[in-house]
Amino acid sequence: MATVSLEAIDRQIARGFPALRFSPAIEAEFLQEYVANRVKLTPFWAVVGTLIYDAVFIGDATMMADVFDKLLIVRFGIFTPFAIISVLAVRRWRTALNYELLSLGIGTLSILLPMSVAIYSQSPYMFVYQNGNVAAFLFFVIALRPRFHIVVIGLTLMCGVLLKTAKLNGSFDDITYSGLISFYITIAIFLALSAYFLEHTDRLNFLNRLRAGLLQQQLEHNAARDELSGLLNRRSLVQVATDMWKGRTPATHVCAIMLDIDDFKLYNDVHGHLEGDECLRTVSQCIRDNAGEKGFAFRYGGEEMLVLLPNTDVNDACAIAEAIRQAIESMNIPHLGKGRGQVTTASLGVAEGLTATVSLEDLLNRADAALYEAKRSGRNRVCVSGSAQLDLEFAREN
Repeated sequence: MATVSLEAIDRQIARGFPALRFSPAIEAEFLQEYVANRVKLTPFWAVVGTLIYDAVFIGDATMMADVFDKLLIVRFGIFTPFAIISVLAVRRWRTALNYELLSLGIGTLSILLPMSVAIYSQSPYMFVYQNGNVAAFLFFVIALRPRFHIVVIGLTLMCGVLLKTAKLNGSFDDITYSGLISFYITIAIFLALSAYFLEHTDRLNFLNRLRAGLLQQQLEHNAARDELSGLLNRRSLVQVATDMWKGRTPATHVCAIMLDIDDFKLYNDVHGHLEGDECLRTVSQCIRDNAGEKGFAFRYGGEEMLVLLPNTDVNDACAIAEAIRQAIESMNIPHLGKGRGQVTTASLGVAEGLTATVSLEDLLNRADAALYEAKRSGRNRVCVSGSAQLDLEFAREN
């Protein structure tokens, strides 16, 4: 689903799909679901279909007694093993092509095998016997449910095989045979039309499910993020922290980086709140870009940001904090409140704690104390919680 956008789905719905084909990305998603749903049911239909097909040997015995022995061979010796092997193969190699080859094979052989034997029968019940093939048409279209173009190919093959073998049997006069042609072509047309509209409905339902899923993801994404900055919000902080401290695979230790934009109130007073909002968005993007793959970036409040780094060494956390500080400064966002030529900067505090002994609140208090020390020491720097002298301090000169 990650490769399909909500906009692409809306365009597909608006454009329609009369040819029963989506754009490549959506079609790939549809085929994945199509194969999963069909293959899941193959054992059921293999058992039900084969039992019904083989049970027809009772009719073979009563209506086609002169070729009954051969019909037993094709039903139990050829078709049944073919169905079992084909189902096992499709479950092993799950592709749309393999499933549809299975469907074509089942549909065509279910008619070809008994009707090939029936060619040599002199039974007076041939007309009644061949009518049983209608069940094969229905099973192919309704139970196996391949895609529409496969249905058309399959129905064409099945009609061709049935009508050709019926002709070769020689039991039917021209009028009866023309009636058979009309009958099976009519059935094939109605079944093909049903298959078309059924697949169209399936595809539309698929688009609606896909769209609903993406909308749900979008809602969850928006609910987890601060609207202005795009960073995770305080509610997300609780969820992320719970996973880090008490999740299935909790972190052994966590580093916290607390960041505050220097003199941001003054920035708003001088530049205005609109530019202040843009400054927040730009700084937030910078934090996301530099927080690393494991980092979770939050808007903690106002101009204060937080980055949580699970299972990250304090030295690595300091390096990330310094990268963020340098990146913010190098963006050269003017800060006229600090004087002409001055730019926006940030102060950062880093703290580390073991999840077994330190709570989130304690960790944030340590990071906040380190941030306070960074601001007290002159701003635009990184300080680390740990000792009176601080374990590490990255200043502008580094």
